[in-house]
Amino acid sequence: MNDMTARKRCLVVGGGGREHAIALALARSHAFETVYVAPGNAGTALEPGICNLPVTNIETLALFARRENLAFTVVGPEAPLAKGIVDAFRKQGLPIFGPTQAAAQLEASKDFAKAFMKRHGIPTAAYETFTDPAAAKDYITRQGAPIVVKADGLAAGKGVVVAQTVAEAHAAVDQFLGDDFTGGSKDGKDTARVVVEAFLTGEEASFIVMADGRNVLALATSQDHKRLLNGDQGPNTGGMGAYSPAPVITPDIHARALREIILPTIRGMADEGTPFTGFLYAG
Repeated sequence: MNDMTARKRCLVVGGGGREHAIALALARSHAFETVYVAPGNAGTALEPGICNLPVTNIETLALFARRENLAFTVVGPEAPLAKGIVDAFRKQGLPIFGPTQAAAQLEASKDFAKAFMKRHGIPTAAYETFTDPAAAKDYITRQGAPIVVKADGLAAGKGVVVAQTVAEAHAAVDQFLGDDFTGGSKDGKDTARVVVEAFLTGEEASFIVMADGRNVLALATSQDHKRLLNGDQGPNTGGMGAYSPAPVITPDIHARALREIILPTIRGMADEGTPFTGFLYAG
């Protein structure tokens, strides 16, 4: 740690509450004279020892990190990871914590994640992926509701519809495969995809670990509440609130999640030549 902290400055990429918390913890550690946050937000602008950097371009951030000889960079949001910020920094020999663009597909593409879990025997709901709206709707009609429709790529937490009726699911397909939908991912032919998934009943919790490609350190569990309205009603949002730890995660479930989901994922990614480093978010 002495080599890293000798230079006294680091960079946090992102502009949300998560990045505010990371930057604040780094600043309060007294290991760094300045913690830069790019682009940061109104809250980080008020914190002593934290300096907002109004930049989101990956090349510009790498240039800044090199010029300022920063100790390291940590990336919060999924979008810059999916765009290859880690690859760009590593190419220039700049220390950065996060998954490569290939490894970040676990979060950036629901279809990739589902296919990966299927290949490695990791528990996941039954699903099918579609690019054709008619085929997706036919599958939904045959499966019935409730059913879950997901835009394949990143959509700021708004790319999932838990449809209570077939009609609602059909509408979600039209939305996610429509030309006007700004979220989701495209394949090499610029074709949008949706994942249609079996509806599972139960409480959801989030399980986050730090990974170095082979080993993991489990962090506190949490439970995120995404529905817009009280009583778990309304459409999903990017998140209305969360608390940690999640009471639903008992010691037995914690051990089972590590054994059946987290560790097989880390091993599988390494075996496929895309070791995952950074924060792995399950749930």
